[in-house]
Amino acid sequence: MTTRFAVIGTNWITERFLQAALETEEFLLTAVYSRTEEKGRAFAAKYADPDVYTDLDQMLQTADIDAVYIASPNSYHMEQAIRCMNHGKHVLCEKPMASNASEVQAMIDTAKRNNVLLMEALKSTLMPNFQTVKDNLYKLGPIRRYFASYCQYSSRYDAFKQGTVLNAFNPEFSNGSLMDLGIYCLYPMVTLFGKPDTVKASGYMLSSGVDGEGSLILSYPEMEAVIMHSKISDSYAPAEIQGEIGTMIIDKINQPYDVKIHYRDGTIENVTQLQTHESMYYEVQEFIDLLKCGERESAVNTLANSLITAEIMEEARGQIGLVFPADMRS
Repeated sequence: MTTRFAVIGTNWITERFLQAALETEEFLLTAVYSRTEEKGRAFAAKYADPDVYTDLDQMLQTADIDAVYIASPNSYHMEQAIRCMNHGKHVLCEKPMASNASEVQAMIDTAKRNNVLLMEALKSTLMPNFQTVKDNLYKLGPIRRYFASYCQYSSRYDAFKQGTVLNAFNPEFSNGSLMDLGIYCLYPMVTLFGKPDTVKASGYMLSSGVDGEGSLILSYPEMEAVIMHSKISDSYAPAEIQGEIGTMIIDKINQPYDVKIHYRDGTIENVTQLQTHESMYYEVQEFIDLLKCGERESAVNTLANSLITAEIMEEARGQIGLVFPADMRS
């Protein structure tokens, strides 16, 4: 069965998505939505000229679309996803799912009401080596700490320092370090350990009104999680899951390729799994496989995990004074 996709957004992440998606013969790009026809047609020309639309409802009324991949700015996710699902289209929505928890809940309610599949496109938890993390977690003994860092100096920060505020640092689009990078640390934590008992957050706010970097400490009954994120500095620290018997080292929490366990006796076990596809391939394949089986929710990127992660980020934003215009509309 071929799944016919439309894409919303013609940016670099959509390019990466399509490069990965075209690795499966079960994916077919049939439509592109762009705010300008010129940009839409230039984008579509790279992919066998799918239909181009500048009117979203007109695109959604066509019969040759099964699902929509949404990669527009974060603040548009909810409204566009709900319109898609109300037209009976399945939705794969780029992370973060929406601006805040109430928007995520509205999307979940709409998906259930229309009996369509909704999944957050958080790639790392669907990659082979995240499954390895889950399969080998028991070897660590009682877990005491989860540490994850994603700090990457943004190519757009230099422009920001020169006075040009691009989308990445514009609160109108529900952006910033926590939403763009911190989620890569939080979502795997929620997938592995569930909802924390408490959240403590700090961060550095930029003049535009979004966070440039920040940290979180999250407590569980018998462990804690420590998270660092930044768009204005780099970090090369791997992620760690520390247990009483051993510590698991994960090279990159945002796309794990290498996983090793360092035991207290000095031995090291390499549990890395071979990855043969682009990192985003696995989220596409998960989504298509769910549709083939008639499922309406991923067992990994669950709707509950997406909601909990949104709740954590909203709590953290409240503590550092990060408010989006979208919060005022919720």
